[in-house]
Amino acid sequence: MADKGFSARELSKRAVWNEGKTSKILNGRQRPSREDVISWCKACETPPEVRDQLIAQLQSVDSLWLDWRRAERHGMYKLNREVRELYERTGLFRIYSPSMIPGPIQTAEYVRALLTSLRERRGVAVDDIELTVSERMARQHIVYEGAHRFSIVLEESALHMQIGGPHALAGALRHLLAIQTLPSMALGVVPMAANRTVYWPVEAFYMFDREQVSVELVSGYLTVTAPSEVQMYEAGFAQLADAAVYGAEARALIEQALAVVE
Repeated sequence: MADKGFSARELSKRAVWNEGKTSKILNGRQRPSREDVISWCKACETPPEVRDQLIAQLQSVDSLWLDWRRAERHGMYKLNREVRELYERTGLFRIYSPSMIPGPIQTAEYVRALLTSLRERRGVAVDDIELTVSERMARQHIVYEGAHRFSIVLEESALHMQIGGPHALAGALRHLLAIQTLPSMALGVVPMAANRTVYWPVEAFYMFDREQVSVELVSGYLTVTAPSEVQMYEAGFAQLADAAVYGAEARALIEQALAVVE
């Protein structure tokens, strides 16, 4: 706009906007729509290739963040079904969880308890929990079939989080003991007594090869695809994995947690 030598008032006139809207967009108080970008570019006589790039960037931002209310307005199943293809094509899964056992290695009882809690907390109107449980369990075939590999790091606290009560947790922990020996699985546990000076617990995240990172937050679902940001998660995962114990030491921590709830 400045390069064209006209003011916000002139832009408003050219774009057929009121000046209040122009001010909000310029100052970051209102997010422009696709139509707004087109009008802006037309008013500034922007080349078509620049306009198309701006529209693509806007659409990319829209795809990076999805709030739960919008994502689950038709229930939980649709969102879970939509990621099936991503799971199928991923070769290396790197998963970090500070507070619960993650999806690919959950039991049906654990999944059901988790989804029930989330449905109540987030006020999901549609009750499609059983359909969603079936979908999530069906895609777990990738743990046992194909060339998929899993590197999963849990905080020890995740072994004690009673989602669904002691019976559900006990079943989930026994399942961990069973899958720990799978050739596709590298399961690590960061002991509570570990020195966390270098890298302390962070938000749970899933890495799908080097393609993207998925992060579930309180208000929504974040998808990270920028290579520089994916590399940051990759480096963070490596540090968390270094702090974890594996094999017999991890098994001992799981068995200790199981003894508490059995």
